[in-house]
Amino acid sequence: MGQPAYSAISSYSRVQILHQLQEHPARTVQDLTEATGLHANTVREHLQRLIEAGYVVVETEHRTTRGRPRVLYSAATGTDAASSPVAQRKARDAARRGDLMRRVLPWTDTPDPAGAPLPAEVLHQLDALVDDLEGAGFDPIVDEAALTVDLTPCAHAQTHATHRDVLCAVHLGLMQSVLSEARGPLAVDGMNPSCDPAECVVQLSRA
Repeated sequence: MGQPAYSAISSYSRVQILHQLQEHPARTVQDLTEATGLHANTVREHLQRLIEAGYVVVETEHRTTRGRPRVLYSAATGTDAASSPVAQRKARDAARRGDLMRRVLPWTDTPDPAGAPLPAEVLHQLDALVDDLEGAGFDPIVDEAALTVDLTPCAHAQTHATHRDVLCAVHLGLMQSVLSEARGPLAVDGMNPSCDPAECVVQLSRA
């Protein structure tokens, strides 16, 4: 893989904003401006892009005192408190496409390690995850038996090598959000250790 494809997270400025929101939810534009050093208008533009991608949710502060309520931004987590309608729709669309592919190409329906077909909810989570990763410029290889997602080589890590820790944290958070929005037993367990900065294999776990 060469350069990362243009997507909501192809800009490191948007990755910075997402990192802030993953670490500290319910933040204002002013909060993000101070944390990133970006201009307020630039932050607003990036936030809109992230909202449209289903990665950020917005709410209006509930005030019990006088004053204009603040607009608060949080990273979408797929939980009831921070679920994105955009991400939910993307997960449903990915599941429909996956079901269609499995009907047309039944040999793609991979069994679990015990030999039984994977439950629909697991398949739909993987459909949503692969769809989102491909949209972000990755070329994921999923091992359903080992529950791993191989993203090697990671073009993002190569492009922003000095920010690898932040990039990995944000991408893992996004993967967990996608799995949660798709509603199923799979969750992100972590990234398998490697000495190669371009190597990225994410381990999933199944409740």
